[in-house]
Amino acid sequence: MPNIQSAKKKLKKDIKRKKNNESYLKSIQQSIKSLFKMKSGVKKTDQINKTVSHIDKGAKKKVIHKNKASRLKSRVMKLVSKKA
Repeated sequence: MPNIQSAKKKLKKDIKRKKNNESYLKSIQQSIKSLFKMKSGVKKTDQINKTVSHIDKGAKKKVIHKNKASRLKSRVMKLVSKKA
């Protein structure tokens, strides 16, 4: 445990940031999983848009790196096009 006041504040901020980052990562992972469980159709295109949106938000908030975001989007699109 930190003894200095500023270090205590930083610890609180770090914990809060970690929770936010984990929620973004979970939303990305869940949207990708649900995308591959779905069968083809109109709803699938909506799910693709949601998945890409979650990935972009994660990159914008710097939870994941922008190159990782583009790689994830590319892989999602590639796998979706194979299944269709």
